[in-house]
Amino acid sequence: MTKIKGTGRRSDAGAAPGGEVRIDLHRAFIFPNRMREQRRSHGYPKLLRLAAAIPEIPYIRLSKIERGEVIARADELRRIAATLGLAPADLLLDIDAPGFDIAAWAEPFEDGTPPDLEEERFAVLLGAALRARRGSDSALTIAAVEREFGLPPVNLSRIENAQKPFARWNAATQSALYALFGVSDEAGLRRLVHERHRAGTLDSFIPNVSDPAARHARSRVRIAELAAALAQGPDLPTPAPARTGTGGANPLGSIRLIPVRGGALPQGLIADTVTSETVEAPHAAGPRAFGLKVGRATLGGGLPGQATVIADPDRQPLPGGLAALREEAGWRLLSVGSDRDGRMIGYSINPALEIALDDCDPARLAAIVGAIFV
Repeated sequence: MTKIKGTGRRSDAGAAPGGEVRIDLHRAFIFPNRMREQRRSHGYPKLLRLAAAIPEIPYIRLSKIERGEVIARADELRRIAATLGLAPADLLLDIDAPGFDIAAWAEPFEDGTPPDLEEERFAVLLGAALRARRGSDSALTIAAVEREFGLPPVNLSRIENAQKPFARWNAATQSALYALFGVSDEAGLRRLVHERHRAGTLDSFIPNVSDPAARHARSRVRIAELAAALAQGPDLPTPAPARTGTGGANPLGSIRLIPVRGGALPQGLIADTVTSETVEAPHAAGPRAFGLKVGRATLGGGLPGQATVIADPDRQPLPGGLAALREEAGWRLLSVGSDRDGRMIGYSINPALEIALDDCDPARLAAIVGAIFV
């Protein structure tokens, strides 16, 4: 029988060839932080009470931040810290400190039920098999998986990251997986996944699904980025040098020009290709802002195809605004709203899509901070 090893903070490798699978039981906790500790010590024993004091952050998202399931944005940490009466950096953790233990940190957020290691193992193997399946077929993009198999991007991401055991997925998601792998039922899916693992074809994908060291490294980078953003202060993007002419003159004054990217792609996507055009950046745009040619009216007539929007990767989208989401093939424009549970959802009209933005990597998102209609 294949060995299974559950592990917490560290790992030497994801798996031995076709054999042992190292299970990162804390792979869902990508943002360990001090929010729960600080909340309780500053007069908010219940998260619901704190949520009532911060209406800008929906309760569901606030809970996910505290539980470390999503990476907080700098503006969210500032709002939380201001309500608690402390510095935003006091909400961050040094996960490389000698005394830090991810298992101890995560314990208050777990239900105490011992994990089923066999099911955890299959979830990891399934995630690796799905990554391998898509990696072997360039046409099997995120959009194609949703269009052809009915598997939404948010569920695709969760399965590829082994967010929960197979049995906890609903019948529609399970059926989509059967179709994607060309099997008729759960027994066939399990048999196929185990066969591919024994053959060693999943070995290179397993560490990306369940590797404590990789998860720890990603969390370290994100926390460092947040610390840098908090140190910079709110709404203080690094200014770009003003464009100058010959002889050191500055005929444009404080005008800042930024490159425009674009090019129409199938399924409403916009190519991440730099054009010869430039546009003026809004005053508050961050240093990495760029123009994005809309190309098609994917959000309806209010944003025509000939428009150019200003995307700012240094700002995260908020409900009521617009967002650009970086997918494998290009950028997708979305209008941003919230569902009744407070989750931030991105919508597209053509094609008709709903994408759970809270589950997307923040590095793939950019807020739209301006638009130019020509």
